[in-house]
Formats: sequence, structure tokens, C-alpha cells
Amino acid sequence: MFQTRTFFLSFGFFVFSFAVVFAQTTSPVTNCTIKSNTSCEECLKIVSCLWCISSQKCIDYPVKSVLPSHSVCPLSDARWGMCWMNFQTLIITISVIAGVIIVAIFVCCFCCCKCENIGSKRNDKRMERQAHLKSFRKEERKAEMRQRHDEMRLKYGLTKDNQYSRFENS
Repeated sequence: MFQTRTFFLSFGFFVFSFAVVFAQTTSPVTNCTIKSNTSCEECLKIVSCLWCISSQKCIDYPVKSVLPSHSVCPLSDARWGMCWMNFQTLIITISVIAGVIIVAIFVCCFCCCKCENIGSKRNDKRMERQAHLKSFRKEERKAEMRQRHDEMRLKYGLTKDNQYSRFENS
């Protein structure tokens, strides 16, 4: 069950990644440089644009590299998606959220495995109780059989002080 969950999660991640890459490569070409020297809001209306505060330029987002290089625009001055949050803060925020999600997934998986083990521990305890009860009943039956045999020996006069001595016909 855990393997199927892992498979579906990895398959979903692969499909999502493929869709993102495909969407980036097939998006229509826009010219962000015409939005330079305007405002951050005007520049970021086009999703593929990156606004650099220090140079007041609207630049095409460098999709070939994940992060824009420092020569294009420093991360602390770059704005993408939102004008009020710099790219560096955006990356840190997304990384922290992704880390929390990954830790939560691992904790959930650990708890599920732990809960399955707790169930098996309960089952083990139940089986142990049943085994103890069976052995107790077995000992009771043995004691009853010994008592009956002793009664029969007493009735027929077959009791001896030494139980390992031979019976003699007298």
C-alpha cells in the first residue's frame, strides 16, 4: 500500500513537472522590454516578465535557468508575480513551505507505519493472552486427570510410597 502511494505521488509529480515545462516552452513569445521604464505592476501583468527595481527594467524571465543570474538582476531586487515581494523572499518562502509539506508527508507516513505496528502489537497481546489461557486450561485438565488416576489407584489399592517401585502381585 505504501509503495502504491509512493508510485502515485511520484507519477503525479512527474506529470505536473512535464506540464509546467511544456507550458513554458509553448507559451507565446511576449516582448517584456516594451514595458521597461513603466511600473512594476505594468510589467508583471505579463506572466513571463521579471521586474528589476535597481535598473527599472522589465526583462523576459530566463526560463533556461531556474533562477535569474546576478548579471540579469540581483535576487533581492527582482520581482516576479508580485511587486511587493522580492524574488529572494519568494524563493525562501516556497522552500520553507515545500520543506514543511515534505516533513508533514514523512510524519504522516511514519505515523501510519507506527499505527500499523500498534495494531500488530495489539494482535500479539491478544494471541499471547489466548496462548496463556490455553496453557492454563491444559494444566487444569492435567490436574483433574491426576486426581482421577489417584482416586482409582486408591480405590484399587495400587498406591505405593515409592512410585518408581515395581508392582508385585501378592
